[in-house]
Amino acid sequence: MKGAAEGSQAPRLVRASDPIEVAAELLADALLELDRVRGAARLAIPGGSALAALGPARIRLGEAWSRVLLTWVDERCVPFAHAESNRGAAYRAAWLDANHAPARELPLFLDDERSEDAVARVESGLTQIFEGALDVLLLGMGEDGHVASLFPGWSAPPGARAAFVASSAKSPPRRVTLTRCMLATARCSILVAAGEAKRAALLRLLAGDPGLPAQGLPGLTVVTDLDPGKAM
Repeated sequence: MKGAAEGSQAPRLVRASDPIEVAAELLADALLELDRVRGAARLAIPGGSALAALGPARIRLGEAWSRVLLTWVDERCVPFAHAESNRGAAYRAAWLDANHAPARELPLFLDDERSEDAVARVESGLTQIFEGALDVLLLGMGEDGHVASLFPGWSAPPGARAAFVASSAKSPPRRVTLTRCMLATARCSILVAAGEAKRAALLRLLAGDPGLPAQGLPGLTVVTDLDPGKAM
């Protein structure tokens, strides 16, 4: 695509009246194929509205869900019971529950954990549980184009796979996030960009804006209800 960074692959664009439904189908297809080939899949999921795709995808996976290795792309440094907890929200919505647990789960933040301890624990878990890589990402995108807690203009420490964000551009400010280099280990990335408020960020992504953290992610599919060719 014209304007895309040199060497990067343009994202695949899928338009749908119900982006969550389509994202759930794509997510389930990717995980089922990995389960068929390898018997397990390494998945990272977001908070926010895009997480709604996990529920129907999990149902479609059936028994294969019990073999998934699961983590989050980011987490707010708040208790599990807090309304802003990404992991807590997934359990409260019953998209995750103790009766239908994945094979392993790596939370990015635990109650009362110090940020440096959380990052060290996540780095260790990414090595020991995930063998240093992911297979599939489910992502949402903010109005400014951020994914996970990777806000445009913010840089992670060199070589880090997980990082602490002390003052994010969006509340709550303290977060733990997977870094761009960790997200880029996945072969399949499904990004949901729904609603008119996401139009500007979507157009920047499709134009190849190198300032957006999702730009150039391998196997990136963008699912949207927007027509990029339609004027605002």
